[in-house]
Amino acid sequence: MKKLLSLLLALVLVFALAACAKEEAPVATPSATPVETAEVPSEEPAAEPVTLTVFAAASMTETLTEIAELYKTAAPNVTLVYTFDSSGTLLTQIQEGAEADVFISAAQKQINTLDDAGALLAGSRFDLVENKVALVVPEGNPADIRGFNEVVNASLIALGNSDVPVGAYSEEIFTNMGIWDEIQDKITFGTNVKEVTSQVAAAAVDCGVVYATDAYSAGLEIVADAPEGSLKTPVLYPAAVLGASANPDAAQAYLDFLTTPEAAAVFQSVGFVLAK
Repeated sequence: MKKLLSLLLALVLVFALAACAKEEAPVATPSATPVETAEVPSEEPAAEPVTLTVFAAASMTETLTEIAELYKTAAPNVTLVYTFDSSGTLLTQIQEGAEADVFISAAQKQINTLDDAGALLAGSRFDLVENKVALVVPEGNPADIRGFNEVVNASLIALGNSDVPVGAYSEEIFTNMGIWDEIQDKITFGTNVKEVTSQVAAAAVDCGVVYATDAYSAGLEIVADAPEGSLKTPVLYPAAVLGASANPDAAQAYLDFLTTPEAAAVFQSVGFVLAK
Protein backbone atom coordinates (compact mmCIF):
# COMPACT_ATOMS: atom_id res chain seq x y z
CA MET A 1 0.00 0.00 0.00
CA LYS A 2 2.81 2.40 0.83
CA LYS A 3 4.42 1.67 -2.53
CA LEU A 4 1.18 2.52 -4.32
CA LEU A 5 0.88 5.87 -2.51
CA SER A 6 4.48 6.73 -3.34
CA LEU A 7 3.88 5.97 -7.01
CA LEU A 8 0.76 8.13 -7.09
CA LEU A 9 2.58 11.04 -5.47
CA ALA A 10 5.40 10.76 -7.98
CA LEU A 11 2.93 10.85 -10.90
CA VAL A 12 1.18 13.89 -9.46
CA LEU A 13 4.51 15.68 -9.12
CA VAL A 14 5.46 14.90 -12.73
CA PHE A 15 2.18 16.18 -14.09
CA ALA A 16 2.41 19.31 -11.94
CA LEU A 17 5.89 20.10 -13.23
CA ALA A 18 4.79 19.58 -16.83
CA ALA A 19 1.86 21.94 -16.39
CA CYS A 20 4.11 24.62 -14.94
CA ALA A 21 6.49 24.27 -17.87
CA LYS A 22 3.63 24.78 -20.35
CA GLU A 23 2.27 27.85 -18.52
CA GLU A 24 5.66 29.52 -18.21
CA ALA A 25 5.88 32.13 -20.95
CA PRO A 26 8.91 31.85 -23.14
CA VAL A 27 11.51 34.50 -22.52
CA ALA A 28 11.72 36.63 -25.65
CA THR A 29 14.96 38.27 -26.48
CA PRO A 30 14.16 41.97 -26.93
CA SER A 31 15.15 43.33 -30.28
CA ALA A 32 17.40 46.37 -30.28
CA THR A 33 15.43 49.60 -30.38
CA PRO A 34 16.71 51.90 -33.15
CA VAL A 35 18.41 54.96 -31.72
CA GLU A 36 17.27 58.11 -33.46
CA THR A 37 20.33 60.20 -34.27
CA ALA A 38 20.02 63.95 -34.59
CA GLU A 39 20.47 65.08 -38.14
CA VAL A 40 23.62 67.16 -38.47
CA PRO A 41 22.98 69.90 -41.00
CA SER A 42 25.43 69.72 -43.83
CA GLU A 43 27.50 72.81 -44.47
CA GLU A 44 26.42 74.92 -47.40
CA PRO A 45 28.77 74.56 -50.30
CA ALA A 46 31.19 77.46 -50.61
CA ALA A 47 30.20 80.03 -53.19
CA GLU A 48 31.99 79.84 -56.49
CA PRO A 49 34.98 82.20 -56.70
CA VAL A 50 34.30 85.33 -58.71
CA THR A 51 36.63 88.03 -59.99
CA LEU A 52 35.09 91.45 -60.54
CA THR A 53 36.86 94.12 -62.56
CA VAL A 54 35.90 97.60 -61.40
CA PHE A 55 36.73 100.68 -63.48
CA ALA A 56 36.55 103.72 -61.20
CA ALA A 57 37.47 107.38 -61.24
CA ALA A 58 40.96 108.08 -59.88
CA SER A 59 39.50 110.21 -57.10
CA MET A 60 38.00 107.07 -55.56
CA THR A 61 41.32 105.24 -55.22
CA GLU A 62 41.70 105.49 -51.45
CA THR A 63 38.06 104.93 -50.52
CA LEU A 64 37.37 101.96 -52.79
CA THR A 65 40.66 100.34 -51.80
CA GLU A 66 39.63 100.57 -48.14
CA ILE A 67 36.14 99.31 -48.90
CA ALA A 68 37.65 96.32 -50.71
CA GLU A 69 39.03 95.14 -47.37
CA LEU A 70 35.54 95.31 -45.84
CA TYR A 71 34.11 93.42 -48.79
CA LYS A 72 36.42 90.47 -48.15
CA THR A 73 34.27 89.73 -45.10
CA ALA A 74 30.95 90.36 -46.80
CA ALA A 75 31.81 88.32 -49.90
CA PRO A 76 34.94 86.21 -49.32
CA ASN A 77 34.52 84.45 -52.65
CA VAL A 78 34.82 87.72 -54.61
CA THR A 79 38.14 89.15 -55.72
CA LEU A 80 38.03 92.81 -56.69
CA VAL A 81 40.39 94.04 -59.40
CA TYR A 82 40.43 97.84 -59.66
CA THR A 83 41.49 100.06 -62.52
CA PHE A 84 41.67 103.71 -61.44
CA ASP A 85 42.08 106.52 -63.97
CA SER A 86 40.29 109.54 -65.36
CA SER A 87 36.69 108.79 -66.26
CA GLY A 88 37.40 109.82 -69.86
CA THR A 89 40.26 107.35 -70.17
CA LEU A 90 38.20 104.56 -68.64
CA LEU A 91 35.33 105.31 -71.01
CA THR A 92 37.67 105.01 -73.99
CA GLN A 93 39.02 101.71 -72.72
CA ILE A 94 35.51 100.31 -72.31
CA GLN A 95 34.52 101.49 -75.78
CA GLU A 96 37.60 99.78 -77.19
CA GLY A 97 36.58 96.46 -75.66
CA ALA A 98 38.25 96.37 -72.25
CA GLU A 99 36.55 93.78 -70.06
CA ALA A 100 34.97 95.26 -66.94
CA ASP A 101 32.00 94.53 -64.70
CA VAL A 102 31.44 97.88 -62.99
CA PHE A 103 32.00 101.50 -63.99
CA ILE A 104 32.01 104.36 -61.49
CA SER A 105 32.51 107.74 -63.11
CA ALA A 106 33.27 111.13 -61.59
CA ALA A 107 30.74 112.82 -63.89
CA GLN A 108 27.54 112.06 -65.75
CA LYS A 109 29.00 112.66 -69.23
CA GLN A 110 31.02 109.45 -69.49
CA ILE A 111 28.35 107.14 -68.13
CA ASN A 112 25.72 108.88 -70.24
CA THR A 113 27.71 107.92 -73.32
CA LEU A 114 27.60 104.25 -72.33
CA ASP A 115 23.95 104.48 -71.34
CA ASP A 116 23.00 105.99 -74.68
CA ALA A 117 24.85 103.16 -76.43
CA GLY A 118 22.93 100.55 -74.44
CA ALA A 119 26.14 99.36 -72.77
CA LEU A 120 24.81 99.41 -69.19
CA LEU A 121 22.83 96.71 -67.42
CA ALA A 122 19.26 97.95 -67.35
CA GLY A 123 18.21 99.29 -63.96
CA SER A 124 21.68 99.18 -62.41
CA ARG A 125 22.64 102.85 -62.79
CA PHE A 126 22.43 105.18 -59.80
CA ASP A 127 24.24 108.16 -58.28
CA LEU A 128 26.58 106.93 -55.56
CA VAL A 129 28.22 109.95 -53.91
CA GLU A 130 28.72 113.68 -54.35
CA ASN A 131 31.98 115.59 -54.14
CA LYS A 132 33.16 119.20 -54.07
CA VAL A 133 35.65 121.01 -56.29
CA ALA A 134 38.32 122.87 -54.36
CA LEU A 135 41.30 125.16 -54.91
CA VAL A 136 44.42 123.78 -53.23
CA VAL A 137 47.92 125.14 -52.67
CA PRO A 138 51.33 123.69 -51.74
CA GLU A 139 52.44 123.64 -48.13
CA GLY A 140 52.90 127.18 -46.84
CA ASN A 141 51.04 128.67 -49.83
CA PRO A 142 54.16 130.41 -51.26
CA ALA A 143 52.20 132.38 -53.88
CA ASP A 144 49.60 133.48 -51.32
CA ILE A 145 46.63 132.37 -53.44
CA ARG A 146 43.47 132.68 -51.35
CA GLY A 147 40.58 132.21 -53.76
CA PHE A 148 39.53 131.17 -57.27
CA ASN A 149 39.56 134.80 -58.39
CA GLU A 150 43.23 135.07 -57.37
CA VAL A 151 44.51 132.35 -59.73
CA VAL A 152 45.16 135.15 -62.22
CA ASN A 153 48.08 136.09 -59.97
CA ALA A 154 49.60 132.60 -60.10
CA SER A 155 52.58 131.76 -62.27
CA LEU A 156 51.46 128.15 -62.84
CA ILE A 157 48.12 126.42 -62.23
CA ALA A 158 47.54 122.66 -62.32
CA LEU A 159 44.24 121.54 -63.86
CA GLY A 160 42.88 118.33 -65.31
CA ASN A 161 42.51 117.87 -69.07
CA SER A 162 39.16 118.67 -70.61
CA ASP A 163 38.26 114.96 -70.83
CA VAL A 164 38.94 114.57 -67.12
CA PRO A 165 35.83 115.44 -65.08
CA VAL A 166 37.71 117.65 -62.62
CA GLY A 167 39.25 119.43 -65.61
CA ALA A 168 35.82 120.00 -67.15
CA TYR A 169 34.52 121.30 -63.81
CA SER A 170 37.55 123.62 -63.54
CA GLU A 171 36.93 125.05 -67.00
CA GLU A 172 33.26 125.58 -66.19
CA ILE A 173 34.13 127.42 -62.99
CA PHE A 174 36.69 129.75 -64.55
CA THR A 175 34.53 130.35 -67.62
CA ASN A 176 31.55 131.33 -65.49
CA MET A 177 33.86 133.59 -63.50
CA GLY A 178 35.02 135.23 -66.75
CA ILE A 179 38.75 134.45 -66.31
CA TRP A 180 39.22 131.25 -68.34
CA ASP A 181 40.86 132.97 -71.30
CA GLU A 182 43.04 135.06 -69.01
CA ILE A 183 44.72 132.06 -67.38
CA GLN A 184 45.37 129.93 -70.49
CA ASP A 185 49.13 130.50 -70.58
CA LYS A 186 49.43 129.65 -66.86
CA ILE A 187 47.90 126.15 -67.01
CA THR A 188 49.70 122.81 -66.82
CA PHE A 189 47.35 119.91 -67.47
CA GLY A 190 47.19 116.51 -65.78
CA THR A 191 45.68 113.37 -67.29
CA ASN A 192 43.75 112.66 -64.08
CA VAL A 193 43.09 114.27 -60.73
CA LYS A 194 45.94 112.40 -59.03
CA GLU A 195 48.45 114.02 -61.38
CA VAL A 196 47.07 117.45 -60.50
CA THR A 197 47.26 116.58 -56.81
CA SER A 198 50.86 115.41 -57.17
CA GLN A 199 51.93 118.62 -58.89
CA VAL A 200 50.51 120.71 -56.08
CA ALA A 201 51.96 118.47 -53.37
CA ALA A 202 55.40 118.77 -54.99
CA ALA A 203 55.08 122.58 -55.12
CA ALA A 204 55.62 122.42 -58.89
CA VAL A 205 52.72 124.86 -59.28
CA ASP A 206 51.27 127.72 -57.27
CA CYS A 207 47.82 126.16 -57.02
CA GLY A 208 45.54 123.54 -58.51
CA VAL A 209 41.92 122.51 -58.73
CA VAL A 210 41.02 119.06 -57.42
CA TYR A 211 38.23 117.36 -55.55
CA ALA A 212 37.94 118.04 -51.85
CA THR A 213 38.37 114.33 -51.16
CA ASP A 214 41.68 114.20 -53.02
CA ALA A 215 42.91 117.21 -51.09
CA TYR A 216 42.03 115.43 -47.87
CA SER A 217 43.75 112.20 -48.87
CA ALA A 218 46.90 114.03 -50.00
CA GLY A 219 46.99 116.34 -46.99
CA LEU A 220 46.74 119.47 -49.14
CA GLU A 221 45.48 122.80 -47.91
CA ILE A 222 42.12 123.85 -49.34
CA VAL A 223 41.93 127.62 -49.63
CA ALA A 224 38.50 127.80 -51.27
CA ASP A 225 35.58 125.74 -52.52
CA ALA A 226 34.11 126.46 -55.95
CA PRO A 227 32.29 129.80 -55.77
CA GLU A 228 28.53 129.53 -55.42
CA GLY A 229 26.84 129.45 -58.81
CA SER A 230 30.04 128.70 -60.74
CA LEU A 231 29.00 125.06 -61.27
CA LYS A 232 25.59 124.47 -62.76
CA THR A 233 25.37 120.83 -61.76
CA PRO A 234 26.42 118.95 -58.62
CA VAL A 235 29.56 116.82 -58.79
CA LEU A 236 27.90 113.41 -58.72
CA TYR A 237 29.53 110.00 -59.18
CA PRO A 238 27.22 107.66 -61.09
CA ALA A 239 27.80 103.91 -60.97
CA ALA A 240 26.46 101.01 -63.00
CA VAL A 241 26.98 97.39 -63.98
CA LEU A 242 28.20 97.07 -67.54
CA GLY A 243 25.98 95.07 -69.85
CA ALA A 244 28.93 92.94 -70.98
CA SER A 245 29.73 91.85 -67.42
CA ALA A 246 30.37 88.14 -67.09
CA ASN A 247 29.11 88.29 -63.48
CA PRO A 248 26.19 90.73 -63.41
CA ASP A 249 24.67 89.42 -60.17
CA ALA A 250 27.96 89.62 -58.29
CA ALA A 251 28.62 93.06 -59.79
CA GLN A 252 25.22 94.30 -58.62
CA ALA A 253 25.82 92.86 -55.16
CA TYR A 254 29.08 94.81 -54.96
CA LEU A 255 27.36 98.06 -55.94
CA ASP A 256 24.66 97.35 -53.35
CA PHE A 257 27.38 96.99 -50.72
CA LEU A 258 28.68 100.47 -51.58
CA THR A 259 25.41 101.88 -50.23
CA THR A 260 25.65 100.11 -46.85
CA PRO A 261 26.45 102.00 -43.63
CA GLU A 262 29.92 100.38 -43.53
CA ALA A 263 30.86 101.68 -46.98
CA ALA A 264 29.14 105.02 -46.38
CA ALA A 265 31.33 105.62 -43.35
CA VAL A 266 34.44 105.22 -45.48
CA PHE A 267 33.18 107.63 -48.13
CA GLN A 268 32.17 110.21 -45.54
CA SER A 269 35.49 109.98 -43.72
CA VAL A 270 37.27 111.71 -46.61
CA GLY A 271 34.56 114.22 -47.46
CA PHE A 272 32.22 112.47 -49.89
CA VAL A 273 28.52 113.14 -49.38
CA LEU A 274 26.08 110.32 -50.05
CA ALA A 275 23.97 111.09 -53.11
CA LYS A 276 20.28 111.55 -52.50
